[in-house]
Amino acid sequence: MFDFKHEYAAAGCNRHPSAADWDATTGLLAFGADRNLALWSPLDIGQIGIRCLQPGHTDIVNAVRFLPTEHGQPQMILSGSADKTIRVWRIAKPGPETVAVLEGHASTINCLAVFRGVNIIASGSADATIKLWRIHSAQEYVRSELLQTIQICPRFFPLALELHRIGADEDIILAVAGTKSVVQIYMSSTTGPFSLQATLTGHEGWIRSLSISYETSSSEGDLLLASASQDKYIRLWRVATNKQNASIESNVLNGFFEGSLSNKRYMLRGTKNTYLLTFEALLLGHEDWIYTVSWHLSNRWLQLLSASADNSVAVWNSDQNTGIWVCTTRLGEISAQKGSTTATGSAGGFWAGLWSATGENIVCIGKTGSWRLWNYDRGQARWAEGVGISGHTKATNDITWSSDGSYLLSSSSDQTTRLHAEWKREGKSSWHEMARPQIHGYDLNCLDSVSQTQFISGADEKLLRVFDAPRSTAHLLEGLSGIQFGPNQELPDAANIPVLGLSNKAVGSTEQDQDGVNAHMNTEIGTLIRTGRNTRAQGPPSEDQLARHTLWPEREKLYGHGYEISAVAACHDGTLVATSCKASSIEHAVIRLYTTSDWHEVKPALTAHSLTCTALAFSTDDQYLLSVGRDRQWAVFERDEARKVFYVLRHSNPKGHSRMILDACWGPLKAGRIFATAGRDKAVNLWKMVNEVVECIRTVTASSAITAVGLAPKLIRGDLLVALGTETGEILVHAIDLESWTIKSTNAPNQFLRPSKTITRLKWRPCYYGNPSDNEEPDSQIQLAVASEDSSVRLLKILLEV
Repeated sequence: MFDFKHEYAAAGCNRHPSAADWDATTGLLAFGADRNLALWSPLDIGQIGIRCLQPGHTDIVNAVRFLPTEHGQPQMILSGSADKTIRVWRIAKPGPETVAVLEGHASTINCLAVFRGVNIIASGSADATIKLWRIHSAQEYVRSELLQTIQICPRFFPLALELHRIGADEDIILAVAGTKSVVQIYMSSTTGPFSLQATLTGHEGWIRSLSISYETSSSEGDLLLASASQDKYIRLWRVATNKQNASIESNVLNGFFEGSLSNKRYMLRGTKNTYLLTFEALLLGHEDWIYTVSWHLSNRWLQLLSASADNSVAVWNSDQNTGIWVCTTRLGEISAQKGSTTATGSAGGFWAGLWSATGENIVCIGKTGSWRLWNYDRGQARWAEGVGISGHTKATNDITWSSDGSYLLSSSSDQTTRLHAEWKREGKSSWHEMARPQIHGYDLNCLDSVSQTQFISGADEKLLRVFDAPRSTAHLLEGLSGIQFGPNQELPDAANIPVLGLSNKAVGSTEQDQDGVNAHMNTEIGTLIRTGRNTRAQGPPSEDQLARHTLWPEREKLYGHGYEISAVAACHDGTLVATSCKASSIEHAVIRLYTTSDWHEVKPALTAHSLTCTALAFSTDDQYLLSVGRDRQWAVFERDEARKVFYVLRHSNPKGHSRMILDACWGPLKAGRIFATAGRDKAVNLWKMVNEVVECIRTVTASSAITAVGLAPKLIRGDLLVALGTETGEILVHAIDLESWTIKSTNAPNQFLRPSKTITRLKWRPCYYGNPSDNEEPDSQIQLAVASEDSSVRLLKILLEV
């Protein structure tokens, strides 16, 4: 028997301005990652990244908010999804658990609003309604009730909501904005319904975000409402709790502003008091859509944080002498190539920005799904970038370990290939994305490692691409991960993507280029190479560096296939690669071999299948090549002893499964010539080659279609470990006795460790890197990498019983 431990998880945040929230009490940041709820502690000194990826929703999570609770009660989180439901989560160990599900909306949930001290929440949906709910929570239970449904008129889809208490009485203000250029203001008491009191005009585009805060630390003070729009402006509105002072201020403003700077007064009627809402200020400075605004009130001042599609986040302060709001800090991307191409992530901007509880830390989420962290250094009076987290934003289609198992590569439908490695420092270690070798224009389907410094990938195009590790990445991995590269390997300096190009071009730090942009790139690359030699104390690269300076140069393009690439495999000695493409006929369902010495195709192509070949795998000694396909057939090709680059068909079984075969792999040689095939018939078949005969020695079944299978590359205590993944995200690991071929034990990770969608690939870490001796018990080094359609990459550690 054995258990599973979370080692690493990577997943990008959903591209929605409301998809994240940072809790001031616990320091936890919760965000939507596909249909999962992810938890991260940005200020954790261990830098362990995502703590948990909790499934629950059945569609994309669009809105996340922490629900304020009374002292001593467990912390709770609200999440709204495209599945039309709102889930209430209670934070517990090892992960959050669903305690209530709010149903009633007829379409996607886009935004949520909560306020401390008021057990009322608001939800906005694409059905053009606002629903008000009351949450009753205790240690033992959570109960919810629907208080009111507001039909928005004139009809628009709400994108932003804000709730806040106002005045000394129990009045509550609700601000609503969305796909029109107006902000609607509703008023209510804690016991009565909300009613529309005012419609604020002035913006000229959709309003993406709202934020309300007291102007001072006193709850008797005025409220300030900030609205951010696609018209590139932020508008501030004052809600005065003292009617007499508000009227005087309004009269002073009267006549000075016209048109968009209207000083129209809006009367808000509460339970006992009347409040006055007036336009306060117009903030100009962003050059593109503004996605979020967020207030932070400290003992010293009130600050506003804005995140924009112009690749910047800005901090705004009110001048103490004049009262004019000015931008005091701007963080983000400033580059000579800004806006030149979306391929490098230089366009798309920031989708959300959040404050920490102290106001000395800022996090933001960008187009690439990556989180960036800035910390304020009081000693130097400046903001310094910290260690963020990153991950794929669409389905992860394939993963592979480097040939020595020192790092992990993943490819995704988000058109990127990412390199994950362990950051080792004094007494600590954590996994991070260390490089982004490939940023492509097509969805990436498959990849494999050719050598420690080379990999090959296939995408929704008819060719394959081969990449070499640059010196900049080698120095980075040597400094941060302790990975040693051969001293005699000649590596290019770095790479960049030409404008309007798809091929990563190798560049040198000393090249002389008259083009100003290229000259600037060479200067930056040279700096990265120099600092890469001494990065042990600096930490993993930032998102800006990942997107711009960690690309791998393209070595070769491999042609020959007629349709999109479906599978690729490299032999263990690094001399051959096998490839296949999507096919509906025998003509295209061929396997093409290429030599790595000159990258020429070995002809003729191998034939066996009539439909798409879904997986390819070389045996441990490269003596055999295994292929499986949608035609329910598996085939084994044997290497020609005289001509090592040629393979010939030796065995095949046209009825290997009753339905299409989706994955296959070889077992360790100590177990004999063993290979496994996984099919949509919910079965994994173990096959053994003996004396020119291949027989099925064991069938392992699951409750749903099996989409991935992996045999451990080494016998564990004399047993063969078989890992299988299903289309529902289930992971099972079986220990099989080699003498009787019976299942000795079956183990599955708990729900907090399993993906929420189809598992696309399972890969055991080869050679158990860091424990090279076959005689040592590899208990602490048994690791299984998992790729899933829920955009996640996970690394699980297998803990054996003592």
